[in-house]
Amino acid sequence: MWTSASAAAVPVAERFEWFSDVVASALIPTAIVSERHGDFHAEASTLGLGTARLSVFSHSPLRSRRTPALIRRGDPEQYQLALITGGRWWMAHHGADEEFGVGDMILWDTSRPQETIAHPGHGPSRSLIVHLPKDVLPLRPGRVDRLLGRRIAADGGTAAVLARFVASLAEHASACTPRELGELGAAAADLAAACFAHRLDAYGELPVETRTRALRERVDAFIEHHLGDPGLTPGTIAAAHGLSVRALHALFRSAGDETVAATIRRRRLTRCHTDLTHPALASRPIHEIATRWCFPNAASFSRAFREAYGISPGEHRRAAATGLRAAPGPRP
Repeated sequence: MWTSASAAAVPVAERFEWFSDVVASALIPTAIVSERHGDFHAEASTLGLGTARLSVFSHSPLRSRRTPALIRRGDPEQYQLALITGGRWWMAHHGADEEFGVGDMILWDTSRPQETIAHPGHGPSRSLIVHLPKDVLPLRPGRVDRLLGRRIAADGGTAAVLARFVASLAEHASACTPRELGELGAAAADLAAACFAHRLDAYGELPVETRTRALRERVDAFIEHHLGDPGLTPGTIAAAHGLSVRALHALFRSAGDETVAATIRRRRLTRCHTDLTHPALASRPIHEIATRWCFPNAASFSRAFREAYGISPGEHRRAAATGLRAAPGPRP
């Protein structure tokens, strides 16, 4: 469950000191200064993910420093990976000195000094931060050090998959059970390890289990991104990941999961389920929504939808329009 706090609930004169305490307890102790004490705005949320954790921060421009004395005061001994979703940053850490913008990721070591500036003039600074205990990353610390404080562009490859995964966590994780959250935390660690290993040319050093789980996350992200493509098949998925179709099917079987085709079908039905209740799509015929998600035959779509949700697409849409409870998630 998310733990959230907002400066809006704190008297104006106390907001900056309040935020400093929040950062110290939720992230790491740092010395923070800002020129906007009088109108400082900030929000913070944290979510446990088993051994990992996710934090979401939004705040006014500021400057922070983590000194050796502050490290001695409190060190969770973590790698913390930030995905910037608003504003512009500068960081000096472990010999690196770089600027970062929206869509970039940054990795730092809580046991090392750093200095960070959230620049004014670029809107509120917003970031999603994954907290990873150092011992969950199966890479030698000396290797990971080469990435500290350096820009990790999330514009392709495993880095893009990791960034989308982190953003999806922030959006959807509140609906997950504690067990699911633990599994998501493990998946985040696997993806982070795969991303770092690729950048360090050390992918072969990862345990087979880590590589397998990271590959499955990449495949899942590929399927999600291409659901509207009628050409999405086990063959195209396998080719995009350098696998044989047989190896792709084995990857799904090893997880005790549904087949590749069943996964594609279920996720397309989920998209239809969502679109049928979207106010902006209320005037769009059901068959157009079905076609958009690659169900070319209205009769077969209606049958598949009823099998998955227990009611017809039309009944689901009418229930949502009248304020009644819409169909739940797909049945096993």
